[in-house]
Amino acid sequence: MTEALPNLEGLLREALAPVEPPADLVERLESTLTSITELAADELEAWELSAMRDPRNWVRPAGALLVGGTAGTALVLLRARRRAQSPSASLDGVREATERAIHDVGREMRKLLGER
Repeated sequence: MTEALPNLEGLLREALAPVEPPADLVERLESTLTSITELAADELEAWELSAMRDPRNWVRPAGALLVGGTAGTALVLLRARRRAQSPSASLDGVREATERAIHDVGREMRKLLGER
């Protein structure tokens, strides 16, 4: 029984070792979130207001709003985080970091809303 224990510990240590994400993960995630946001916006643009009288027709636009809003928010946060982690960013204090993050989020929101 004691011989199997070191083997089990080694296997657990190997299985739980940290894994580095692929180098292009951020770019792939950003492109996926962008396409989801655009698809949701296209879905909402295609809907006619006259069809909204029937509550049974509310599922697709509600889903598009939810998915598009979530993907858009994640995209804004991802881009703001990337800018905050860039080596050129010099953040001296918590207040400056907060102001910069708010400014970045606002800029990304204007960018996303301006694309449509």
